[in-house]
Amino acid sequence: MRVIEITAFGAPGVLRAGERPMPVPGAGELLIRVSASGVNRPDVLQRTGHYPVPPGASDIPGLEVAGVIEQGEAALLASAGFKLGDRVCALVAGGGYAEFCVAPVGQCLPVPRGLSDIEAASLPETFFTVWSNVFDRARLQRGETLLVQGGSSGIGVTAIQLAKAMGATVIATAGSDEKCAACLALGADHAINYRSQDFQQEVKRLSAGQGVNVILDMVAGSYVAREIECLSEDGRLVIIGVQGGVKSEINAGLVLRRRLTVTGSTLRPRPIAFKEAIARACLKNVWPLIESGQIKPVIHSMFAAADASRAHALMESNQHVGKIVLTWGAA
Repeated sequence: MRVIEITAFGAPGVLRAGERPMPVPGAGELLIRVSASGVNRPDVLQRTGHYPVPPGASDIPGLEVAGVIEQGEAALLASAGFKLGDRVCALVAGGGYAEFCVAPVGQCLPVPRGLSDIEAASLPETFFTVWSNVFDRARLQRGETLLVQGGSSGIGVTAIQLAKAMGATVIATAGSDEKCAACLALGADHAINYRSQDFQQEVKRLSAGQGVNVILDMVAGSYVAREIECLSEDGRLVIIGVQGGVKSEINAGLVLRRRLTVTGSTLRPRPIAFKEAIARACLKNVWPLIESGQIKPVIHSMFAAADASRAHALMESNQHVGKIVLTWGAA
């Protein structure tokens, strides 16, 4: 099968087309013939040598795919309500940049009605991440306010739409007026251009000095201290990325007085059972919103898989709004 390999750690050009043996599904796994593969920030980090592959996972990058079930034990398929040839999308721990990919059956979900495989390939990584962190970990409730850092990213556009669908007020930050307009078009109540505005001051103004209930942060570093200032009493800060660095100096007194929670998580190394639970929650709570059109995939660009280096260069340029997807056409 054709794959995209990381030939060495470095710039996007280290991604090269190659060939590998087709993977063989193990116990509890399905083999998927991949039509489209989502591109995510962890793929970039893996390519640059900053995100080690979890034990047992494929060294081929790619954490989400969409396609058709090519192989799986009959009893396993029946237990999950699938059959050979069904269209699915799946979260995987690696191996997504390939024509065929194995995935635990519990991490496979039916492609939502009305969606293409390209759209479906943009769902698993971001929707699993947002559901797990914003709703499970941070317990965002109807009527509360969420601040999304990086609202135009794949995670950001997902968080905006999900939080709005669940009855929250959403404030998003983005790096240009155009990206802020995109966040507002997706349903954000307010958008802050962090290059021309101080997000801390703007959050205070927009919340009448009360602060926000939950913050979803992909930056960390110096942002953490400012975000703690932005939280209301009993506020929750969830860190899911450290693009701004891993060290922060905070006002611990505010954490005490306001009873704040600072937490974080990564998804890729978590146990299969944990990811399966998220899949079930997404199928129950999110898939109906997608099928009804209340939430829509946001695809910025598509690239042929052989052009994966261009897809990574676009992601690193931060010029995109929404998801970047690789497609697998005929050889």
